[in-house]
Amino acid sequence: APLTSALGRDATQYGVRPGSADDQTKALQRAIDEAARAQAPLALPPGVYRTGLLRLQRGSQLVGVRGATKLVFNGGLSMFLGEGADNIGLSDLTLDGGNVPLPTRRGLVHCLTARDVRITGCEIKGSGGNGIWFEQVSGDVSGNIFTNIATTAIVSFDALGLMVSRNTISGTNDNGIEILRTAIGDDGTIVADNRIEDIKAGPGGSGQYGNAINVFRAGNVIVRGNRIRNCDYSAVRGNSASNIHISDNSVSDVREVALYSEFAFEGAVIANNTVDGAAVGVSVCNFNEGGRIAAVQGNIIRNLIPKRPIGTAPDDDAGIGIYIEADTAVTGNVIENAPSFGIVAGWGKYLRDVAITGNVIRKAFVGIGVSVAPGAGIALVNNNMISEAPRGAVVGLDHARVITADLSVAGAQQYAQLVLGGNAVRR
Repeated sequence: APLTSALGRDATQYGVRPGSADDQTKALQRAIDEAARAQAPLALPPGVYRTGLLRLQRGSQLVGVRGATKLVFNGGLSMFLGEGADNIGLSDLTLDGGNVPLPTRRGLVHCLTARDVRITGCEIKGSGGNGIWFEQVSGDVSGNIFTNIATTAIVSFDALGLMVSRNTISGTNDNGIEILRTAIGDDGTIVADNRIEDIKAGPGGSGQYGNAINVFRAGNVIVRGNRIRNCDYSAVRGNSASNIHISDNSVSDVREVALYSEFAFEGAVIANNTVDGAAVGVSVCNFNEGGRIAAVQGNIIRNLIPKRPIGTAPDDDAGIGIYIEADTAVTGNVIENAPSFGIVAGWGKYLRDVAITGNVIRKAFVGIGVSVAPGAGIALVNNNMISEAPRGAVVGLDHARVITADLSVAGAQQYAQLVLGGNAVRR
């Protein structure tokens, strides 16, 4: 009685039987409908509830006892489905998908065209598809635990104002979190303070999968304060995602580019992250597709590995701290143990208006490589500290190939588009 009076309607009032071996779908659906009609939360006492598809109505709010209220999926399109249902909430529930396969592009929790959807304090495990699938949804997905997810833990298409925070995601086969849009446009989702690890690129590919956080076509997304470990590809991959902020993330043991801004974007801030173990620490690229304008600052990047995963283009370099191409400032970064380059600027003619200043580079085979190929634009390389770079502190490149001696040495050949000065070099 105290539980019911504190939280709203008790599900057992509607014939729901916790702990029963029988399917509870019909009784649970009746309870959900009646509680929503009364604009009251529905309390699910401790126990196991076996269920198929449950439809959430406008205002449906289900509340359990954390770790003790468990819904086990018997099969169907999803466990929970909300279509045009605003103000719905799931809290303190364990949702066990039982590894029952879901149709493509479905989540164990599946919500379409809804405002103020709140999923908090839940455990979602064993989904045979995605954990949560949202389309045109605003709301909050916070404080949840996702384990053993067949595809991706959280997928959002065309968000209307979404917060994804303080979740723990472990063991997915596609990606950890996907923030996507059907066409390039403003999104504004905030992905903050999540713990994401053990992300596999199960379907293969060249980077579509195996990422902790994947942002595609979504503008003005903020990715901050996440702890990311053990991913087959990237920690954060922004593809055609303008004005993305990637800041204050802690990344270790990823096998491709740790922090990526690529293809048709304008504006990226990649700041104050730590990367320990990746093929490339930061890549801001695809000027050929319109990718431009970035600030890469205050990052610590170390212990780079010399090869990328199978499936990436064979000419993609590895062992690089930071790679950039156009209209970008690279300042105040510390890079250590880079088998190839500390910093690379440009790919052939794809280089324009790059400033590389105030960085510390230690133990890189080459400190800084800058494209001097025909058509390459201007790069400023000034006031950097470069230590123990046996092939050269600053060299000229033709695509991936070093074509000059160390340009930091007095009397070395000069290039009109490359401005050097004030670099401290310890050989």
